[in-house]
Amino acid sequence: MTSTDSATAEDPAMAAIAKAVTRGRTGDPGGARDALLELWRTVSHHGDPLHLCTLAHYLADLHEDPAEALAWDIRALDAADRLADDRAQRHHPSLRVRGFYPSLHLNIADNYRRLGSFAAARKHLAAAEEFLDALPADDYGRTVRTAITEVGAAVRARSTLARTGTANSGT
Repeated sequence: MTSTDSATAEDPAMAAIAKAVTRGRTGDPGGARDALLELWRTVSHHGDPLHLCTLAHYLADLHEDPAEALAWDIRALDAADRLADDRAQRHHPSLRVRGFYPSLHLNIADNYRRLGSFAAARKHLAAAEEFLDALPADDYGRTVRTAITEVGAAVRARSTLARTGTANSGT
C-alpha cells in the first residue's frame, strides 16, 4: 500500500507512513508503532480513507496480540469500504480498492483463528477468496494466495498458533 514514487512525495501523510513502516522493517517496531499511532491521531480527524486504511493495516502488523491486531485490521477494512478507486489512484495509478480486500480479509481471518474463533475465520477466508481475481500475478499476489491457503489449513486444524515470522499475517 505504500509507494516510493512521486505520488508519495506529494502526499505527506503517505510519505510519513512509508517512513514509519521502513523504520519497523529495519528493526524498530516500537518506534514505528509510535510514529504510526501519532499519524493516526493526526489523520483520523481528516478521515481520508486511504490514509486510515494504510495506517490501520500497518499498525495491525505491529501487534503480536491477535486481539489488538484484529481491532486495527477491522479499522483497515472499514476504511477500505469507504475508499474509492479514484482516491487510491491519485496515490498510485495501479491501485484498485478491490485488490486490497484479499489481504484485509486474510488478516482478519488469521486473527480470528488465533483467537479460536474458527467460524469467523472461515467467513473472512471466504471473503478473501471472493477477491482473488483482483490480485496481481506477481510475488505479492502469490504471497497472499499462499497465506490464504496456509491460514485455511490452520483453521481446519483448529490451530491458534501464530504463523511463522509474522506478528500479524504480514500481508
